[in-house]
Amino acid sequence: MSQTTVICFANNKGGSGKSTTCCNVGYSMATEGKRVLLIDGDMQMNLTLSYFDDETSLGFAKSGENLYTAIKEQRELTPYIRPTGYENLDLIPSSTLMSGIEFDLFTKWQREFILRQGLEKIRSQGSYDYILIDAPPTLGCWVINILCASDFLIIPVEASPWGLFGLANMFEFTEKVQKMAPGLRIMGTAVTKVNERKSYFRQTMENLESMDAQGTVPLFKTYIRVDSMIERSQDESMPVMAFKKTSRAAAEYLALAKEVMEYAHR
Repeated sequence: MSQTTVICFANNKGGSGKSTTCCNVGYSMATEGKRVLLIDGDMQMNLTLSYFDDETSLGFAKSGENLYTAIKEQRELTPYIRPTGYENLDLIPSSTLMSGIEFDLFTKWQREFILRQGLEKIRSQGSYDYILIDAPPTLGCWVINILCASDFLIIPVEASPWGLFGLANMFEFTEKVQKMAPGLRIMGTAVTKVNERKSYFRQTMENLESMDAQGTVPLFKTYIRVDSMIERSQDESMPVMAFKKTSRAAAEYLALAKEVMEYAHR
């Protein structure tokens, strides 16, 4: 029985590439022979839509076969796992009703740990090497749940003029959660949507490299450049490596996934 490592992808800034990074890192891990469970924790359902078409995804949302139902009713999560059709890779879908999860959590006992409790059986069985969780761009009780259920946090950062906006808030929020979940560690920042010709890319890297050098937060060596194959794969509800294995983005996500796996087992 192997040990399961839980990694969440979170950033309070929207558009940072959380879902895309979670999707493609998870798929890359699966192609390396790792057993991976993806959990879509965002009401936008982008991670679910990365693997299932619109009709199927909405079917999950309407039927109650989704994470929202499990969390609201404080259920064990195994029955909500769905195969993606790719080897070694399963997913727990989300629902648009996740928009109301903060209200539903408000009156629950030990509300910060409901997701962790729901994952206990899956973790104890050791059926997966990795569980990857896509968090919404908020800093509320639900994201506390996700962080408390995780061993590691990866913060995707968009290489844009506003990419670092709010990052200090994310660090401060994480430090507060670590008092409740002292086992949680920040694995690093992963830079996404890179255009190397833009000056703000170098500014973004210099800021994050400085944080890395100071020991504030590690920075992954691999960054993800802008690639039309990413959007085209999303249109087809596929990870980019499954859509076009020879694409630049596929190679970059595989390299990032290898970095993540290496870090997780130091």
